[in-house]
Amino acid sequence: MTSFDDILEEVGKFGRSQKRIFALLCVVSMPWAGVYVGIVFQGFTPDHWCRDSGVEQWRQACGRSLADSRRMMAPLLNVSGELQHSSCEQYDVDWNATLTCDAQELDLSGTPTTPCKSGWEYDYEGRRSFVTEFDLVCSDAWLMDMFQAMLNIGFLLGSIAIGYLADRFGRKLSFLMSNVFNGIAGILVAVAPDYVSMLIFRMLFGFGVKGGWMAGYVLITEIVGVEYRRTVGVVYQMFFSVGLLVLPLLAYFITDWRWLQVVITVPYFLYVFYYWFIPESPRWLLSQNRKSQAVEITEAMAKENHRTLSKNIETLRDDNADPSATASFMDLIRTPNMRKHTFILSYNWSVHAGESRQQRLMTTMKSSCVNVACRFTSAVVYQGLIMRLGILGGNVYISFLISALVEFPAAFLILFTIERVGRRLPFAAANVVAGAACLITAFLPDSVSWLKTAVACVGRLGITMTFEMVVFVNTELYPTFVRNLGVSVCSTLCDIGGIVAPFLLYRLAVIWLELPLIIFGILAFLAGALVLLLPETRGAPLPETIHDIEFPDKVKLKGMQKNQQLNTLLPAPNANISTNQNPASV
Repeated sequence: MTSFDDILEEVGKFGRSQKRIFALLCVVSMPWAGVYVGIVFQGFTPDHWCRDSGVEQWRQACGRSLADSRRMMAPLLNVSGELQHSSCEQYDVDWNATLTCDAQELDLSGTPTTPCKSGWEYDYEGRRSFVTEFDLVCSDAWLMDMFQAMLNIGFLLGSIAIGYLADRFGRKLSFLMSNVFNGIAGILVAVAPDYVSMLIFRMLFGFGVKGGWMAGYVLITEIVGVEYRRTVGVVYQMFFSVGLLVLPLLAYFITDWRWLQVVITVPYFLYVFYYWFIPESPRWLLSQNRKSQAVEITEAMAKENHRTLSKNIETLRDDNADPSATASFMDLIRTPNMRKHTFILSYNWSVHAGESRQQRLMTTMKSSCVNVACRFTSAVVYQGLIMRLGILGGNVYISFLISALVEFPAAFLILFTIERVGRRLPFAAANVVAGAACLITAFLPDSVSWLKTAVACVGRLGITMTFEMVVFVNTELYPTFVRNLGVSVCSTLCDIGGIVAPFLLYRLAVIWLELPLIIFGILAFLAGALVLLLPETRGAPLPETIHDIEFPDKVKLKGMQKNQQLNTLLPAPNANISTNQNPASV
């Protein structure tokens, strides 16, 4: 019997064919950035104050500015020791009878106030977010959080459903169908006539986006050699960061949130054409006992890589293939090692989804680093930090751009370390660094803002490393027939954290501004300790069965014996394999 890993030695572990497929799939990560954190621009909440028809007429007739109208009608409030004009209340007076063109300052002390009666005015001239369109401010501000919460509900439901379908009907089919769904749902969000329908369409949009992204991730990791899995996994996720760089540029020039939504959605229609350019995973086909299709795809890959296959391809099969078997959640928890992997990875996904939501920003430049310092330590914190970019003032486009740039050094650190020292130690160390940064940032005084920013940025590196590592470690710890479902189920806690994040962020901050950082710092330390209980997967072949997970030592011994047999069976370099074509390297 010859396994697919054996045949990859002849096909080329990362040849021209895999590089082409990999490049096509990497592009899929870019629009996901707009889906996931586009709320910073689509749901931007600008300065606002009560609208009054009398004040509007006064401003237009007398040539006054928006600032003048706010200064006149909004009472002053003491906010953290500073006097600020209210955003949600106005003086309860008849402005038509009160204001004249000569009015400069009015003494309205002791005048009763009332909540806004006629809506709000926004200091956001020439731009429109769904917050300004639907007036999601003051007592309705919590509805803005629902926009992101509904996306994460869609992520949760869709990742499980599409993860199951990818293991049942194939990676390629699930990937393509999810992109059709994404395109339709994304356009529906853009044309939603009211807030409720927008939320429903937003949930449907999330249903397909994450599951399709994961199907593509699993597909590419299954067609490359073991030594290239970590590279393709990390670079695949790096294109999410590339999307983060592009997003603020798009948002700067596209001033209406609906048109920005259209631009974010259009690529998903284009990905449908991948039907003719990417294959199904031969590894999955073998697990379903569909050998003829797996051989056909493998031979096509070898041809594109300018390789000639030996007769070993005739014995390509998976002895454990069972086309009648279907992936189920019980497969993830039925046996001891599978259960341990599922619980530890689920916890890490949840922790790495929220922390980056929370680190607060002190100044515009500082906020960009602090907001992202714990970005991936937990689902709650990542989205919280991102959302804070849109509410702390300053130039949100520059802040967002800087925060995205911080992610790239983390990816290079992963590529540099994990093949030298393995997966577990960098994974655990990144958690510890992120947790320590959160705790230190919480207790540093604002007077040393430069130090607070530096510590937060170091934490951001740790958080980004943990999130990128948890994805590909997840794929390496589940067998082929349940791999997509395993990644999807573990990541659901990330989505639960994302649902909770918008609300938890502000409620904890009311008690103490730094409390969320402390909580997530502690969670990150625990995540780092749990990671040490996972097996090391550096250099290990992808597991094919649950037996491979439960008895890893036997798998290693079996792999060594296979390598010895392969060395005797493979043709000489000058025989069937062209000598001038070596496996492509990254």
